[in-house]
Amino acid sequence: MTGARDRVLDAYETVLIEHGPGSATLDAVAAAAEVSKGGLLYHFSSKDALATGLLDRLRERSSADAAAIRAAPDGAVAYYIRTSAPGGGVPGGVTRTYLAVLRLADGTETGQAVRDALAVVHAEEYDALRAELTDPVLAWIAQLVGDGLYLRTLTGTPLPPGLGVEELLSTMRTYLPPPSAT
Repeated sequence: MTGARDRVLDAYETVLIEHGPGSATLDAVAAAAEVSKGGLLYHFSSKDALATGLLDRLRERSSADAAAIRAAPDGAVAYYIRTSAPGGGVPGGVTRTYLAVLRLADGTETGQAVRDALAVVHAEEYDALRAELTDPVLAWIAQLVGDGLYLRTLTGTPLPPGLGVEELLSTMRTYLPPPSAT
């Protein structure tokens, strides 16, 4: 069962993704979470505390995702690309949290903390990809492909007609060593 703290963070993500940071008032988040404002303030004493809570959630989910990338039976690159694509859905909700956090990185008071948290997330992803790909440039290229797919998820842009993640991976595999090569 989801606790009130998680419901508040879920609601904060929803408000950020659907309406942007300007609409993410404490009142709006409390209403979306179906808790009283006092209930929200019990868990998060301010809007900054709410943003910090979301960044902590991102770090936790990202660490779990990096472990999943490393342990993926089909290889780190295949897992990362598949879960970065629109509809790919990373278990544990890191994609949704990541998208919500991106909405906060616009230079507001929390902007630097957001950029710092994203730097940690990106470093973890890169390290997980490097565990499979010994060439740092290939690992970075794989990460950039995933970043592009995340952008499509954020903007709601579909993949090109007739092309999908499996076609992308098939072509990438001609240039990348097989997962067992590490």
